[in-house]
This record gives sequence, structure tokens and C-alpha cells, in this order.
Amino acid sequence: MPDVYLTIASAGDDLVGPLAEILEQRAADPRQRAMREAYLADVEFPPGARVLEIGCGPGPVARELAARPGVREVVGVDPSPEFLARAKELAAGLANLTFVQGDGRALPFDEGEFDVVVCHTVLCHVPGPEAVLAETVRVLRPGGMLAVFDGDYITTTVATGPFDPLQACAESCRENLVHDPWLARRLPVLLGEAGFTDLRLRGHSYVEAPASDGYLLSLIDRGADALVAAGRVGAEAAAALKTEARRRCEAGTFFGHIAYVSAVARKA
Repeated sequence: MPDVYLTIASAGDDLVGPLAEILEQRAADPRQRAMREAYLADVEFPPGARVLEIGCGPGPVARELAARPGVREVVGVDPSPEFLARAKELAAGLANLTFVQGDGRALPFDEGEFDVVVCHTVLCHVPGPEAVLAETVRVLRPGGMLAVFDGDYITTTVATGPFDPLQACAESCRENLVHDPWLARRLPVLLGEAGFTDLRLRGHSYVEAPASDGYLLSLIDRGADALVAAGRVGAEAAAALKTEARRRCEAGTFFGHIAYVSAVARKA
């Protein structure tokens, strides 16, 4: 199945609502927060920084950026009006945070408007990420910084042995939610070709074990549902897979892992 984010601009709340909940759940995870803090520590935010987040979704990362000391303004851009409506509700009261509808491949901003651009788990969903990076170069001031964080989603696993049936759920979810699961491995080349310099590359590891506390369990559920939608298993088999995941959680035998990569670089 194609990446659902490819048509997110026209998707209704029945699709966007559950996705927004998953994105908020993921952002609230302390391990995810630690990875954000680690790669954002590589970014030089000048005093009074103006920051753009491309593909902000419901806005959890944009809200975090707006709370950073010295950040004057954050703008979140996303193609989905449903995501942006939720983002505005959740950011009520944050005077230095605004949201704009737009596509990262054709940003509605002038040249050199921003000091920092952040792409958090977004480039893997974009056909032709080179266009996003070209637009990033255009809207960054000279010496401005780009921070990219994405999953190396080909590593996503919930298997605890060979031929583990739960792995089919993880792979189905990846097929349904990620356009390019290999994107993270091309980041150094993509950023170099776009004209960025002073690259700082980091690897990050996300693990849920011996029980899932939500995020990976939600991916298993979505993967099982996608298997049914694709006609690859029946509803009873999908229900059994979800039950098995929860049995492992209760027994303390659950294991799930995703590798992530961050790349921070400077506009020449």
C-alpha cells in the first residue's frame, strides 16, 4: 500500500485524527524526546532565531522549538489543513508560534527568511526529497542551519526470532506509512548535493522492551489492519496478531526497535 502521507493534504479527519494521536504519542515518549534533544544540541540557534519546521503535522516538535530559550519565532508548515487545525488548537497561547499550509517542495516564504530549518521524520514521506532540500537552501539565510531527523525504517523490527509472525505487522505498517524506508542512509549525499556543509551525522536507537508502552504497539495494530485491507490476512488472523503482541507485553517478552539518523548541516 502507498504511504498515506502522500495524500495527506486531501485526507479527512477519519484518517488524520488517528495519525495525529500517534504523532503526539510518539513525541511525548521520553526516549523520543531524548533523541530530539541530542540532535537539536548540534544546532546553533542564534539569539532571536526564526525557525521553520517543514511537515509539522499536529505540531509537537514546533511547540518544543518555540519553547527553546532565545528562539524568537517558529513557523510550522504542513500540507494538511486537518493537521494544522489540531496544531493551532494545541498551540493556543504560544505567541511565538504560527502555522501555515504549504508543501515543503514549494515553500510560501521569501529567500533567507529563516535562521534554522527542521525536518523531523518528514523527508522519508516525500517523493523527490531533493526539492525540499533545494527549498530549504532558498529560505535559509547564509550560514543558517538545517536539522534533519528520520527513521532508518528498514531496521524496524518487533521479531524475537526467525519467522516471527508479528514482523509481518511491522513491515506492513512500514509499507503503509513510509515512502522511502532507505532515506536516512542517503542523507549525507543528499545534503552534500544540495550545497550544505559542516555535516554532523548521528545514529540514534529507539527500543521498547520488555513491554511496549504504546508507540510500537500502535504500529503493530496499524500494520495488522493494513494486512486485512490488502487482503493478505483475514480479520481473525489480524485480531490474533494484536492479541499476541499484548500477550508479550503482559509476559514481559515484547521487543521492538527502530534505528534513527540525524543530520545537522550549514548553508554555505
